[in-house]
Amino acid sequence: MRTASHGLIALSVFAVGAILGPVAHAQDQQARLRAHMDAPGRSADDQQRDRIRKPIEVLEVLGVQDGMTALDVIGVAGWYTGILSAAVGPTGHVYSQNPTFIVEREGFVQGETERHAELGNVEALHGDVAGIDSQIDIAISNQNMHDIFGGGEDAALALVSSIYNALKPGGVFGLMDHRGIAGQPNVELHRMEVDSARDLLVKAGFDVEADSSLLAYAADDHTLGSADESLNGMSDRFLLKARKPR
Repeated sequence: MRTASHGLIALSVFAVGAILGPVAHAQDQQARLRAHMDAPGRSADDQQRDRIRKPIEVLEVLGVQDGMTALDVIGVAGWYTGILSAAVGPTGHVYSQNPTFIVEREGFVQGETERHAELGNVEALHGDVAGIDSQIDIAISNQNMHDIFGGGEDAALALVSSIYNALKPGGVFGLMDHRGIAGQPNVELHRMEVDSARDLLVKAGFDVEADSSLLAYAADDHTLGSADESLNGMSDRFLLKARKPR
């Protein structure tokens, strides 16, 4: 009976650990994200983006976890790079990708190097999304696919396909952008129809798992440019969660 009791106790402890383990990791992740967003040196613009872009909720939708390898597609100044860095934690890794025309901007590389050194788990990827096939658990493209698509569907499909190749089987791609509607000059407005985004994902081989309304904004009637001052950064945005089949 003594042996059986010890066995039951051990089993109970294991069961509790199995339940509480993911909860503890989620709490640690949120604590890191809050610390990153509340850092004293964070700019007022970044703080406003924190409120508008709802990063903690977005990462929950996408299933970002400790230790993952992440890819920030066209990260530019690296707002989402920093968010992903905090989310995957010290055991994770982030690639911050930027095309050549951004990298060649005056002072960009120096500023990027300084930011990445401070974050500690970020690596720059300059040029196309290449050389990291089947290494990525989670990729994010935030508010930039509309510009690629505006330059032609072939270029957009090539980018989405390269992201597909970079992901591990079962990996997730979160695509966020300013929502456009049919009949509007979306290229000029820097917007994109969600059906066009979904079509790109499917053509590249993804399974689209979710179309979240998390970033919806009803007051945006889609007739203004996505950066119009009257929107105060609050454009209506879609969030698609797509998965590379296993």
